[in-house]
Amino acid sequence: MSDQSTPHRGHRARWFVGASVTVMVAGTGSVVVLTQVSEAQAPPVPPPPVTTAAIAKTDLSEQEDTDGTLGFGAETDLTGRRTGTITALPALGTEITQGKQVYGVDATPVTLFYGMLPFYRDLSAGVPDGPDVEELEKNLKDLGYTGFGTPDNKFTAATATALKQWQKAQGLPQTGTFTPGDVVLATGPIRVSTVTGSLGGPAAGPVVKTTGTSKIVEVKLDAAKQNLAKVGDVVKIDVNGATGTGKVVDVGRVAVPDKDATGQPNGKVVITVRIMLDDPNLGGGLDSVPATVHFVKDVHKGVLVVPVGALLALAEGGYAVEVEDQSGQRHLVPVKTGLFSGGRVEISGPGLAPGTMVVTTS
Repeated sequence: MSDQSTPHRGHRARWFVGASVTVMVAGTGSVVVLTQVSEAQAPPVPPPPVTTAAIAKTDLSEQEDTDGTLGFGAETDLTGRRTGTITALPALGTEITQGKQVYGVDATPVTLFYGMLPFYRDLSAGVPDGPDVEELEKNLKDLGYTGFGTPDNKFTAATATALKQWQKAQGLPQTGTFTPGDVVLATGPIRVSTVTGSLGGPAAGPVVKTTGTSKIVEVKLDAAKQNLAKVGDVVKIDVNGATGTGKVVDVGRVAVPDKDATGQPNGKVVITVRIMLDDPNLGGGLDSVPATVHFVKDVHKGVLVVPVGALLALAEGGYAVEVEDQSGQRHLVPVKTGLFSGGRVEISGPGLAPGTMVVTTS
């Protein structure tokens, strides 16, 4: 008489391809031809070696995979503000830092300044105080033109002197008056992504499009799943067959309709999530490449985990694992399953502990 408390499962039978018995597998549309080989037909074949794995106690996380793009981020249009003729343009991919030429007008450079507040007026002695004066002085000081003390919002004679020194170095008239069209303003280094102006064309118009200089991953995340991404979160990223990590640096707060490859609305509403790579070389030298971001959806801490291949489906329903004791004896232990992730599964069951060996197919 069998022990009624022992879970039942099908025997592990060895079958070989042959021609005498044909079995249709219901519901699959497949035909499997199986023949049980007798001792007279072929010599006995030893059973395959058993693969075992130790039960581990660890944190298991559930992931939400979302498609994105690795690149340099959105482009910004740069429109020239100085009158004249374009006489120099940067090459595609050029990275430009503070004080360096972005393009040329009438054989003089238009250089890059750093700042947040757009220059909106000419600056010279006698202008009302303002934060744009402080922004100008900060740039002059960074480039080595000083004499006015700590940058502040007052345009003084010392400011005018430092400005003239900078103008002389640029080949500009030494007027002591700063004109917004003499510079390009950005928050940091820029990279030329598109050239929209043309040599000999008017300088007061489209010149180039720029991006940041660091590669980022941009994800269009379903607005209903915005809680998956928080600034500072570390996520895994798959790019072009390689895997790396990155940190979420921006989570959009404006939901917009998503579009398909033809530019038509696809019925989804999304926010943009930006992720900075920990390894800037991930993705190789490609300027733009598809990426998959693995957001952490749920985490179960300190749980027992086995490979998914260790689960056995029971005839009466549910699952069990086949435990191997120190003497090599095996028996089934019914288990409850929890989180599935990355080929592993959370389990709980009587007598199970970290280090217990279970039979597995993977």
